[in-house]
Amino acid sequence: MKVLLVGVGGVGEAIAAIAKPRPWMELMVLADYNVKRAEEVQKKLGDTKRFPIEFIDANRQADIEALARKYNVNLIMNAVDPVFNKQIFDAAYNVGANYMDMAMTLSEPHPEDPFHKTGVKLGDYQFDKAKDWEKRGLLALVGMGVEPGMADVFARYAQDHLFDEIEEIGIRDGANLIIDGYEFAPSFSIWTTIEECLNPPIIYEQDKGWFTTEPFSEPEVFEFPEGIGKIEVVNVEHEEVLLVPRWVKAKRVTFKYGLGDQFIGVLKTLHMLGLDKKEKIDVKGAQVAPRDVVAACLPDPAHLGDKMHGKTCAGTWVKGIKDGHSREVYLYQVADNQDCMTKWDCQAVVAQTAFNPVIAMDLLEHGIWGGAGVLGPEAFDPVLFMDKMAEYDFPYGLTDMTREAVS
Repeated sequence: MKVLLVGVGGVGEAIAAIAKPRPWMELMVLADYNVKRAEEVQKKLGDTKRFPIEFIDANRQADIEALARKYNVNLIMNAVDPVFNKQIFDAAYNVGANYMDMAMTLSEPHPEDPFHKTGVKLGDYQFDKAKDWEKRGLLALVGMGVEPGMADVFARYAQDHLFDEIEEIGIRDGANLIIDGYEFAPSFSIWTTIEECLNPPIIYEQDKGWFTTEPFSEPEVFEFPEGIGKIEVVNVEHEEVLLVPRWVKAKRVTFKYGLGDQFIGVLKTLHMLGLDKKEKIDVKGAQVAPRDVVAACLPDPAHLGDKMHGKTCAGTWVKGIKDGHSREVYLYQVADNQDCMTKWDCQAVVAQTAFNPVIAMDLLEHGIWGGAGVLGPEAFDPVLFMDKMAEYDFPYGLTDMTREAVS
C-alpha cells in the first residue's frame, strides 16, 4: 500500500511508527506544513526510502492532488485538524484514491436554536457525496480513529454478537493521565478539543432522530476499568452519535467524556473571551484566528509523552436485552502511557488513536475489508478488526456490568 499521510503531528507520527514494521506498507509519504517536524519523525523512523518527506499546505487542494499523483498513492490518510477535511476528502476523489480520516467534516450549529436542533451535522458534507464515491468505486472510510473508529466497531460487535435488542449505546472516555510540569496541558489537539467540547453536543433517539443539548450536560459518574476508577463524564459533540445509528439499531446513542472541572473551566473561559473562534481577526494588522493562538501557546501534545503518567480508556457501553434478560456491557481499550512510550516512543492518547487506522489499512490492503462509498467503521465485520487488536499490542477488554434484578 502507498499512503499519503497528510499531517505528521502526534497522531501522524504514531500512525507511521505503528505502520513501519508492517511489510505491506510499501510507502508512506510524511507530508506536513512544518517540514522540520516531518524530518524529526523521519529521523526517529530511520527509513528515508519508505517514509519520504514533503511540504504540504492542507488548505490547498491542488497541492494535495499533486502529491497524491506524484507518488501514485492508493490511500490519502487525513491526520490533520478537521477544518481541512473538505479539501483532502475532495482531493482523494479527484485523483481516484481511497480516503480515510479520524474525524469527519465539521458541524455548524443551528442558527436559531443551537441547543435543541441540529444545523449542519458532523460528516454531512461527506455523506452528501456518498453516491458519487460509490459510482466511482472509491472508498471513503470516515471516523476511523479510536473515538470515532474503534468505539464504532465495538457498537457493531455488540449488535451482532452480544444483544438481541439495544436500548442505549454510550461511548464513554476517561483517563487518569497526569502531565508533569504544566498547570494545563491537553494530551490531544486543543484545536479539536475546543471544537468538540464547546459545540452543542448531539444525541440520537430512535423516535426523535438527532437533536442537540447544552455543552457539558447530563453529567454522570462512570467507573472505568484497569485501575482508572470512577470519573464524571459529560455530553460532548462527537461523530459516533452520527455514525452508529446509520448501521446499528439502538434506541439511544450518546457520547460522554471525562473532562474534569479544571478543563471545563478553561474551556468556558476561552469561550467567554472569544478565544475559541476559528474566524480570523485583525491584530495590529495581522490576520489571526484566536483558536490558533491558543494552540500556539500550549505545549505540543506530541512532545509530552515523557512527562505523562497513567492510563487512558476508550470504550463503548451498551445496555439492552439478550435471550429475554437485561444485559449491560462495556467494551474498551486501555492504553498505558509507559507501555506506549516503550513500544512506539509515542504518548498513550495519540498511540491509542493511531493504531486503528493502521489496522483498517491492513484489512483494506488484504481485501478483508472492502467497499465503495462513504462508510463508517460500523459498515464492516467487527470481528476481523477486533481479532487484529491483540496482534497490534492493543487488545480490547469486556466488562459485564449487568445488574441483576433484586426481588
